[in-house]
Formats: sequence, structure tokens, C-alpha cells
Amino acid sequence: MHLGLSTIGQSLAPAQLAATARRIESLGYDSIWTAEAWGADAFTPLAFVAASTTTLRLGTAIAQIWARTPGTTAMTALTMQQLSEGRLLLGLGVSGPQVVEGWHGVAFQRPLAATRDYIAILRQALAADVKVTHDGDVFSVPYRGTDSSGLGRPLRSTQPPAPDTPILVAALGPKNVALATEVGDGLLPYLWSPNHWQAVWGGALSGAPDGFHVAPTVIVALGDDLAACRDEVRPRITLHVGGMGSKDQNFYKSLVERYGFEEEAERIQTLFLAGDRAGALAATSDELVDELALVGPVGHIAEQLEAWRRCPITTLIVEPTRADAIAQLAELW
Repeated sequence: MHLGLSTIGQSLAPAQLAATARRIESLGYDSIWTAEAWGADAFTPLAFVAASTTTLRLGTAIAQIWARTPGTTAMTALTMQQLSEGRLLLGLGVSGPQVVEGWHGVAFQRPLAATRDYIAILRQALAADVKVTHDGDVFSVPYRGTDSSGLGRPLRSTQPPAPDTPILVAALGPKNVALATEVGDGLLPYLWSPNHWQAVWGGALSGAPDGFHVAPTVIVALGDDLAACRDEVRPRITLHVGGMGSKDQNFYKSLVERYGFEEEAERIQTLFLAGDRAGALAATSDELVDELALVGPVGHIAEQLEAWRRCPITTLIVEPTRADAIAQLAELW
């Protein structure tokens, strides 16, 4: 299992980002991971980091498929592989309707079919050995819709190929995870449970091919006061379980319920959607926080890590709440 660092919460100021990247490379971190929602994009910081490092792998966790056509993502990935000499780990996800329609202004539709089409097109484009053609349910290349000009023709990339670029898929639901093991090279889970993962991920991962990546992101609050550390991460967990989605469609709530926290998840969401944020926070138990995050003194986190090490994780992406934890986590590792 490798150690990665999420840039969520880290400064994107140029000097500081470069210093962080060089520092974690020297500390033994294997990779650095960016994310995107409706703020910074996922690829630009990685291109900047590529110029400051030599071995650090560069991952997107995640790049949103609805933010770019498959062709744009292929161009970006091929360019990144040239600039970084092959260090890109391409993590993709469908995001959710609130962001896709609210920010990108496109329809959130058929996420499984869209992911399948998107990756099929990417595979061809990254191989750069044939002209790209794909007749899909959501994405087709060339485009042949009723409003097309009819002039589109298959094209092959002019850039050096990068067919071995790992494509990792963010997935939570059973069908999404099964699809990730079928068409992807890895899985990017969120709110992973080291003690209950089998109930959610075990079936699909049992059929994953050799070399399949499993790279969950985990929030880390390191400090001497265990209760205070729990309280640092509790709002994030409460937000995801209670408010990330609608009453009837919240993937994170469903995930936590499948871990066995059905009553707690329902209570958190009910309070959160009613506007009682304090009540929702209070309903998020220490047990749930400890299950989904790494919190507390160094010794306590070392004990927690033992459970994570027993999981089929290939890269653990840590998201520390404070920058001073980066070196301590490397020492723990």
C-alpha cells in the first residue's frame, strides 16, 4: 500500500504548492491528488507540480466527466503524460446532478452508460494507434445526432500515445463499482470503512483483475486531543451523509447505511435537511467518525491504520486537516 496526499485544504499559491510537492516527494509519499467541484480544476495544479518533482505520481480524484468531452480529457491526459513523463493517474467520476446541471449546465443523465462510453473513447484516444470511433448510448464519436453537420470524421491523436495511463473510477453504488472493475484500472472510493468494506465493496472487488488500484481518500485530524480531532472532521461527514444530495438520492447516506449505520444516517439527514445543523452534528457519533476518518494522537492513528492495512487498498490518499500532519503521517507510514 502506497501513501498519497490530497491537495484539498492545501494552498494553491505557486511557491507553497511547489514546496509541498517537493517536500512530500522527499518524505516518501508516492502520489499527490487533486479534485474539482466548482472551483479549481483538477489538471492545472498537477501540471505545475510535474515541473517541481521527478517521481511523484500525479492523480485526479476526481476529474468530472461532464466538465469535458472525452476528446478534451484525452488531449489533457496525453499532454500531461508528456510533461510528467508518464506519471498521471487519471481518476474520473460523474459527480452529481447538483454540480453537473448547476455549474456545468448540461444534463445529468445515465451515469453508468456515460461512464462506459467515456472510457471506451478515452482508451482509443490514448492508444493513438487508430482513428477514434464509438457508437455509444450517451457519447458517440464522430457525433451523428440529428443536429449534426454530417461533416465529422474519425481522427487519430497527433500526440505520442499513452495507452498505459491508469484510469480510475470514482464509484459508491454496487452497479458503479461493478462497472469500475469491468472498464477501469482502479477504484476511487470515498468514506471507506476499514471494518465494513466487505459489505459494500467486497463482491465487486473479488472479481477485479490483477493490478487493480483501490485508492480511497481519508480525512486525517492528528492531535493530542482525540475529542477535538473528531470534531474537526465531524462536519465533513455530517455534510456528506446529511446534505450531499436530495432526500431520496444521497449516495453517501446510502453508503453509510450499507455499513450498518441505517438509523444514524437517517437521523443525520432528517436533522440536516430540516435546517438543524447542530442537531445533525450531534447525531454523528464518535463511532461513525472513527470508522470513516483517522483521528487523534499519533499512537491512536497508528492503531487505526492497522485496520486500513488489512484492506485491499493499493494507495491510501490522506487529506490532513492541518499541514503539520504531513510529515508525521510519513513517519507513521
